Amino acid sequence: MKSSERNFARRIDLTSLQLFVAVCELGSIGKAAEREFIAASAVSKRLSDLEATLDTTLLYRHTRGVNLTPAGESLLHHARSVLFSLDKMHGELSEYADGVRGHVRVHASISAIVQFLPEDLGRFIRSNPEVKIDLEEHLSTEIVRAVQEGAADLGICNTAVLTQGHELQTRPYREDQLVLIVPRRHPLARRGAVAFEDTLDCDHVGLHSNSSIYLAMRDAAAAAGRAIRLRIHVTGLDAMCRMIHNGLGVGVMPRRAFELMHGVGDLASVRLTDAWAHRKLELAARDFSTLPVTARLLVDHLAARAEAGVALATE
Repeated sequence: MKSSERNFARRIDLTSLQLFVAVCELGSIGKAAEREFIAASAVSKRLSDLEATLDTTLLYRHTRGVNLTPAGESLLHHARSVLFSLDKMHGELSEYADGVRGHVRVHASISAIVQFLPEDLGRFIRSNPEVKIDLEEHLSTEIVRAVQEGAADLGICNTAVLTQGHELQTRPYREDQLVLIVPRRHPLARRGAVAFEDTLDCDHVGLHSNSSIYLAMRDAAAAAGRAIRLRIHVTGLDAMCRMIHNGLGVGVMPRRAFELMHGVGDLASVRLTDAWAHRKLELAARDFSTLPVTARLLVDHLAARAEAGVALATE
């Protein structure tokens, strides 16, 4: 390595590169500072120092946030490559740690958390007590973004939100079936199965407006040339059941989640015949091979649990 190259490498610090990438991804110094738990003034100072080191302007600053200059676009590409290589190095070196320890950041949808993860993660922790799992519940779209940006090592979500160009690797996890939840005395409760279109004359209790379930419902209603008669949005499945029990409408949720509610209200479930009601949940990561050894152990465990679950379901 030439002397000039060594001097350049010494003048660039990784923290500034990480903060630069965070600002680019979020489009705002303030938002990046909040996510990285650092003062906005400190982020701004590091970016100014980085520009001084490189002797070029990287960002156009304005009242609504920041935009990349051509030089900034080039640095963003190289910074991501450098940080990705460091993640890969960390993953490989972690295999030499004394024993399996560390922590894994997991973002998962409410469907995965309610239906499958308590048992699957419980088994993993009992076998690997030194591993800490930071589990957060998020919408599927937010999970994809968190994994892409490095805020989560592993995502577990509905694959319907994984559009082309997401640049994530995926592995199968579980499948679930959406059902219509109605009061037990509701006319639809007497039917063995129902098309979602046939529910559109009813008031609905819906999940968050950006949840994958609600987005699928909205698209199905639009395809039928109808609109959902939404009475209320709720953030949890137990709240949905209580609202339906008290006459505010009908709702859609995963069948196993409803069965695990243990009788929250006098309710019944009716199978939805729509193709979108059968869903696949998948594990998502930027690159499974570069995950730290603890994260790869968790991925292998969840994949094995999924295969065991499928085998039991088909026996």
